[in-house]
Amino acid sequence: MIVLGIDSGSLCTGFGIVEGTGNRQRALTYGAIRNRASTGHAERLTVIHDKLKAVIQQYHPEVLALEGVFMAKNAQSALKLGQVRGAVMITAFAEGLRLMEFSPAEVKAAVTGYGRAEKAQVQHMVKSILGLSEIPEPHDAADALALAICALASGSWSRRVGER
Repeated sequence: MIVLGIDSGSLCTGFGIVEGTGNRQRALTYGAIRNRASTGHAERLTVIHDKLKAVIQQYHPEVLALEGVFMAKNAQSALKLGQVRGAVMITAFAEGLRLMEFSPAEVKAAVTGYGRAEKAQVQHMVKSILGLSEIPEPHDAADALALAICALASGSWSRRVGER
């Protein structure tokens, strides 16, 4: 099974693709889709869509793992993040991927065994689980890999959001 994890953001969207075979997991690729602050929001969404589509077409994941909605203090930021998540979801469905959402606590528990783990602990465990020589950079990519690991570890495809 190949899973694409996405850490959504309008300026930096982290992605990580993990292949799981039995109990073995390996990173196929990871990185970030970056936008300039001076770029308009609609153009940022287009860039995220286009680059995400290219990654999907190159690596052919079956599932996209996304962090579930969280509360934000700033309504404008929450709205923009929701729009980024929408662009990611539409891209996933258009490319035939199944979508799974996980809370931050679920991701931390799947990767570290503790749902309140610190970000540094999660990053260290991502490195260890995937046998990487260093912690993935930027941190958005490490978070995306953690989401992919969580989806592979969940073993429950009943958590899917929507159907094709």
